[in-house]
Amino acid sequence: MALPLKITVLAAVLLLGACRSDPISFHTLTPVQLSNKGGGTQIPIEALSVPPQVDRAQIVIRQGNSGLAILETDWWGATLADELRGALSDQLSNTGGQGATSVRIEVQRFDSIPGQYALIDAKWRLRPSGATDSGLLTCRSTLQTPSGPSIDELVTAQQNNVKRLAAAISQAAGNPRGCPPAS
Repeated sequence: MALPLKITVLAAVLLLGACRSDPISFHTLTPVQLSNKGGGTQIPIEALSVPPQVDRAQIVIRQGNSGLAILETDWWGATLADELRGALSDQLSNTGGQGATSVRIEVQRFDSIPGQYALIDAKWRLRPSGATDSGLLTCRSTLQTPSGPSIDELVTAQQNNVKRLAAAISQAAGNPRGCPPAS
């Protein structure tokens, strides 16, 4: 009778060991040190959208030509749309000081490929205060940064893309001549 009890206890220990999960790591698109914005005015974000495939708390990476992987142990601090809104809000300023300008941002692609690159492809529209539809400026930015193989390096590459997107929007808000050149 002692042998079946030992087998049962051993099986229970093995099953409990198999249920162990890795700890969740949380990441943010807001860098530790923000650049000095100067004396410009804040550019409010009217709306921000991201593709539904990546708008979740878990980090989503591309695999091959058509695959996506949802990382169960690497998460954003919030949904991707909220993370992106927070990071951009921290960095957006109108250095031209022309008054109230707001922006709408539609992220077309948010690709993360460990060991290759991080990419943000976004259409954005600036609306100066009191402007009619004819006074809107619509631009597109495709930003790609090389990434190392780790998720931390991938997040750092996306942080760089966010910083560059905020700089392009700020530059356009301070320059009535149009969209900044593609980078």
